[in-house]
This record gives sequence, structure tokens and C-alpha cells, in this order.
Amino acid sequence: MSDQQISPNAILYRGNITQQHREKLLGQKGLALWFTGLSGSGKSTIAHAVEDRLHALSHLTYVFDGDNVRHGLCGDLSFSTEARAENNRRIAEMLRLFLDAGIICLAAFISPMRADRQRIRDIVGEEKLLEIFVHCPVAECERRDVKGLYKLARAGKIKNYTGISAPYEEPQNAALVLETHEETVEDCVEKVLRLVLSRQ
Repeated sequence: MSDQQISPNAILYRGNITQQHREKLLGQKGLALWFTGLSGSGKSTIAHAVEDRLHALSHLTYVFDGDNVRHGLCGDLSFSTEARAENNRRIAEMLRLFLDAGIICLAAFISPMRADRQRIRDIVGEEKLLEIFVHCPVAECERRDVKGLYKLARAGKIKNYTGISAPYEEPQNAALVLETHEETVEDCVEKVLRLVLSRQ
């Protein structure tokens, strides 16, 4: 365990059933795909489409979507730099538990800072995490913006908006880079699927 927050009043309990037992039962290896990129780049669209394909191949999966997580587990957090780091930490801890259950996890989060993504890697484990950079220019993300958030950010009505008033640090060693302004969703999904299946 590397970067976990451990309660001084709790003792970790290890049952007889291990991750390897669960993976054998499921016929798959737990794996975490971390889709990072600007809002509107296509992270969630691709993650859900990959899940559809994996489900059709009888793989047990779960998508962790940024907006969905903000409605529950991380509903108490703001969008400050510190709160975003905590948001990512909580997701990483959830991924660690789901991986222990042998599930293929697809996490779609902007996660703009390299240091935060490294912390995720430290918590989840280098061998279990595949970082996928969903690259798309800001101008194209703005054009796709069905929520109107970029417009609000440009008007100064949303503070600390990644790509406009807050930085995004591109991954330097991503397992896969998807150019969603040049590639179709189907092409991107095929690339991710090949990567996942190569690790099974």
C-alpha cells in the first residue's frame, strides 16, 4: 500500500478469498483504464462504448463517470485544485476495491494534473492501471459542448475551468493516445478494446 489514508482505529481484515480467486471465478483479470482529457474530448462516450463491447464478450465491467461520482461519493467537493485532488484520490481508492473484486474498471475523469494522476497510479498499482489520453483541441471541445460550460467559463461565470482558466497537463507516457478530433468513436473503441484484451 502506498498512498492510502489509513485510520488509526481500524485494522485491515484479510479474508480467505483473494483477488486471484475472484478473477478465476470471473474468467478475467481486474484492470483499470483511466481516461483523461478535456471536458468534451470524448472520455465518457468512449468508456461506455468500450464497456458495451466488453459486456458483449462476457466481461464484468464498471464505468466510473466524473459527473455521476459528483452526485454521490464526491458530492461534498468543490472544483478547487485541492478538491479535485481529493476527488481523484477517492476514485482511486474505489478502483482499488473494484480491482480486488476482479472487475474491469473504466474511469473517465478530466484529472488535469500529472501529480494527481501519479497518485492514482500509486494507489491502484502500476501493473493494474492503463492511462488513456483522450486528446482533442480546446476549440473542438468547445464546439461539441452541449452543456454550455465552456461558454460560461469564457464569460467568467465558472472559475477554474480546465482548458480555459485552469491548466491541463498532458500525459507524458500514456498507454494509449486517442485523437478524437481525427478518429471515429468506433476506431477509438477498437484501439482500447485491443489494449484491454491484450492484458487478459
